[in-house]
Amino acid sequence: MDKLKIRYIVALNRVNNEGKTSIGCRLTYMKQRIQFSTGLFVKPENWNRKKQKVLDNIEQSDYQNKQLSLIITKINQAFLLLQIQETSFDVNDIYSQFKGDKLQKDYTILEAYDKHNNMLKGLVGIDLNKVSWSRYVESRRKVKSFIKASYKKPDIKLKSLDIKFIMGLEYYMKTELKLSQATINKSLQRVGKVIKFSIAQNYISTDPFLLFKPKKFRQEVVFLNLEELTTLENHNFSQLRLQQVCDMFVFCCYTGLAFTEMRNLKKNHIVTEFDGQEWIKMKRQKTDKTIAIPLLSKAKDVLCKYGGYNVEELLPVISNQKFNSYLKEIADIVGIGKRLTHHTARKTFASTILLFNNVPMEIVSELLGHSSMAITQEHYGKVVQKKVSEQMKMLNDKLKK
Repeated sequence: MDKLKIRYIVALNRVNNEGKTSIGCRLTYMKQRIQFSTGLFVKPENWNRKKQKVLDNIEQSDYQNKQLSLIITKINQAFLLLQIQETSFDVNDIYSQFKGDKLQKDYTILEAYDKHNNMLKGLVGIDLNKVSWSRYVESRRKVKSFIKASYKKPDIKLKSLDIKFIMGLEYYMKTELKLSQATINKSLQRVGKVIKFSIAQNYISTDPFLLFKPKKFRQEVVFLNLEELTTLENHNFSQLRLQQVCDMFVFCCYTGLAFTEMRNLKKNHIVTEFDGQEWIKMKRQKTDKTIAIPLLSKAKDVLCKYGGYNVEELLPVISNQKFNSYLKEIADIVGIGKRLTHHTARKTFASTILLFNNVPMEIVSELLGHSSMAITQEHYGKVVQKKVSEQMKMLNDKLKK
């Protein structure tokens, strides 16, 4: 822990009409210093620089030395009081505490997180879901571990944050936490939102993210083509657990349901709509947005296989971890050389089932339950380009005839 250094400074070249100079006090802490006047004066020749006191047997020396000793005692008391509070502070705070000034609340990054996260917690079930809130709780944990590892402190002040802090956090996530660039960018976005919250609450006035540019990262969209999807549909697995996971995966390829929605699917979510057709209607947990998806015949076949609408839970129950683990086995058995996860089914629905069958992007966005069209375009823009390329190639072949 950094030590507080207290030293009296006497300006030998600046004396008043009485031949005396003021005694100043310099505080140094964490490579920062502040100097103030003690209100005491001494003749330069009567000052013992080494012992930091007025020479004995000089007029008023006893009084002055007691005053100087008292100042040091009060400064150390102020320093100790700030240490007990276990919050980040600097040399200016030590001086303010010494003077008895009421310290203006100087928030730390973790205190700002607590304020922000408590506010979000009150919105769970109203404007956001519990999963979204828990991600900010996890974000706080990562920032706390970074501060402890890099700054050797339990917390640091918001006003001390700069681009160096942000870059250091990014490096820590990459090297120590071994996170992918996509996950790092998401994590830094959450830190940025806490910073913006702090600015809005007047905890700080400047944004340390102002000059920071996250590394660009675009993850390739992995989905099954029609041939691969047909292979899965037609394969019969000898093990029940693999067959069930395959069926549920195919079901999501024709509905685009995320894992949580697939797991929570119940018979009350199947409704007959204005067109006389059956639709899946439920809220997407991630965005709390209501989704409405027409129940295609192949998706309906899967539900019929597991009891139709005569059971409360329409599909077998399994954990996300086991689901993805079994998908790896399935891919090996049927010879699909792609890394399959449940999310691959959702991407297959958007790409192979919808976009490759000329369903407009805005409808795809609606069926996926995205919060905005920009998200859909960001993820599936290249898929659309590929479809356009195929159509133009077909057109070019026709024109050659």
